[in-house]
Amino acid sequence: MDKDQIKKLKGKLLSYFKEDEPFLNPQLNLQFVAQVLELNNNKISFLINQAFDVNFNDFVNSYRLKHFKLIALDSNNSHLTILGLAYDSGFNSKTVFNTYFKKIEGVTPRAWMKANSL
Repeated sequence: MDKDQIKKLKGKLLSYFKEDEPFLNPQLNLQFVAQVLELNNNKISFLINQAFDVNFNDFVNSYRLKHFKLIALDSNNSHLTILGLAYDSGFNSKTVFNTYFKKIEGVTPRAWMKANSL
């Protein structure tokens, strides 16, 4: 893929993730995204690596984390547990959620919630 193809496909991928929110599906995988964008698995993986400098899982989890932080701060969701919010954001494993959260935020989800609660 050349730079123009990468730029075009990057825009298509970003639109898909913004409009359809496929990251909310805990079963989302590389093959599914590749089919939607009409690419093979290797090309979508290459695109994400080149355009975002991350692997597929980190790309998807970044959207899940952003969604988690958005819904976690919504007072309408105060009755839900942190894990419940994580599952609602597309994470399908407590370990993956906690590990990714700490890797990106530098604190545990509970510490982040305490620091960001009103």
